[in-house]
Amino acid sequence: MEKRSSFSGSIGFVLAAAGSAVGLGNIWRFPYLAAKDGGGLFLVIYIILALTFGFTLLMTEVSIGRKTKQSCLTAYGKLHKKFGWLGGLASIVPFIIMPYYCVIGGWVLKYALVFITGQGAAAAGDNFFVSFITGYAEPIVYNFVFLLMTAIVIYRGVNKGIEALSKVLMPILFLLIIGISIYSLTLAGSEESGGRTGLQGLGKYVIPNFEGATFGSIMTTIMDAMGQLFYSISVAMGIMVTYGSYFKDKDNLIKSVNQIEIFDTVVAFLAGVMIIPAVYVFNPDDLSKAGPGLLFQAMPKIFAQMGVIGNVLGAIFFLMVLFAALTSCISIMEAICSGMIDKGMSRKKSTVTEGLIALVLSTVVCLGYNVFYFEAPLPNGAVGQILDIMDYTSNNVLMPILAIGTCILVGWVIKPKTIIDEATKNGERFMRRGLYVVMVKFIVPVLLVLLLLVSLGIIH
Repeated sequence: MEKRSSFSGSIGFVLAAAGSAVGLGNIWRFPYLAAKDGGGLFLVIYIILALTFGFTLLMTEVSIGRKTKQSCLTAYGKLHKKFGWLGGLASIVPFIIMPYYCVIGGWVLKYALVFITGQGAAAAGDNFFVSFITGYAEPIVYNFVFLLMTAIVIYRGVNKGIEALSKVLMPILFLLIIGISIYSLTLAGSEESGGRTGLQGLGKYVIPNFEGATFGSIMTTIMDAMGQLFYSISVAMGIMVTYGSYFKDKDNLIKSVNQIEIFDTVVAFLAGVMIIPAVYVFNPDDLSKAGPGLLFQAMPKIFAQMGVIGNVLGAIFFLMVLFAALTSCISIMEAICSGMIDKGMSRKKSTVTEGLIALVLSTVVCLGYNVFYFEAPLPNGAVGQILDIMDYTSNNVLMPILAIGTCILVGWVIKPKTIIDEATKNGERFMRRGLYVVMVKFIVPVLLVLLLLVSLGIIH
C-alpha cells in the first residue's frame, strides 16, 4: 500500500479545502437563493447556520479524517465497526457527483473559450446553450477535456497535484471574484431600461425583505440556506474526511476549519455581489433563474449588453468559474481515488480506473440531452432527466442521510469528546466546545431530518 500523503502545512490544507468548497454551488445557486428568499434575510440565516450547523459538520469530518488517517471509505469503520456502512455511503456520493460535475465543467470550459476567443456575443443567443448541450460530439469532447484536466492533477498526488494547483488557483480565483464584484457595483442601466444601478441591486441583495414574510416562508428560507451549506462547504460527500486525513497532527485544526468557514462564506457572499447587481441592472426578471439558466443564459446576455468590455469581462468571469469548478472536481475525484488507495490500489491505477468509469458515465449524462432524453418527476416537485436525477439522489437524499448517520455516530456512540480531543490534541482552545456538543447531538440531526423530509416531498 502507498504511504499516506499529507499537506505540507495548514495553508496548503486550507487552500485545497477552500478550493473544494468554492465551486459551482456558490456561484450559480447562492445568488439565486438569496434573490428568491428575501435578500438580506437569507444572508443572515445563512451566516448563522454557517457558524453553527456548517461549523459542526466541517469540524466533525476533518477531525474524523485526521484521527483515522483514512479516506472516507474506511474512516467510519475504523471509528466504530457497526458504522462502516457510512464509509460506503460517503464514497457513493462523490462517485455519483463526479460524472455530471465533469459534464457541467465541460460547459464552463466551452463558454470560457467562446469568450476568450472573442465570440461572446454568440453565447448571448437564445438557443446557444440549448443547441450546445443537445449536440452529440461537442459536449462529450469538452467533458473529456475537463475530466482529463482533473485526472492529471489527481495523478500527480496530494503535494505536487492538489496542493500545488490550489496555491496558484485559489488566490487568482479570489482576486477575480473581488474584481468582478467591484465592477458589478459600478454598473448603471440606460434611462430607457429604468436607470437601475449596481448599488441598487446590492441593496436588493443585502437588505432584508420581510414583505409578505410568514412562518412558512421563513422556514423555507432556513431549509434553502441549510441545503446550500451542503453544496457550499463540501460536507457529507467524503471530501473533508479525505482531506482531513492528509492534515498533519501538529497543525492547528480548529484554526484551519475556521479559516475554511470564513473563506467559503465570503466567497459565497461575493458571488452574489458579482451576479445580483449585474442581473438587476440589465435583466431583473432573470433573478428568478437557478442553476444553468443563471450561469449560461442570463450572464452571457448581460455581458452582451456591456459592449466591447463585455467580452473581456465574460472571459474573466468564465475563467473564474472554470477555476472554481476544477478545484471542486479535483476534491470529488480525490475522495474516490483515496478510498481505492486505502484498499491497496496505487494512485496511478486508481486515477486511471476512476477516470475511465467517470468518462463512460459522463458520456451517458451528455447523451441524456439527446439520445437518452426523457423527463421524470422528482419527489421535490421538479422534473428532470439523467443529470437532475443524479444530482437529486446525491445532494437531496444520500448527503442528508450520511450527515444524520455521522451525527448519531459522533453524538451518541463515540461521543463528541472524541472529536473535541482530536481537535485540541496540541492544546488548542476550542471556543465553541459547548455549542459543538449541543449541535452535533441534538440540533443538527433534527434539522437534517427536516431537510431530508422536505427533499423527499413528505413535508412541503
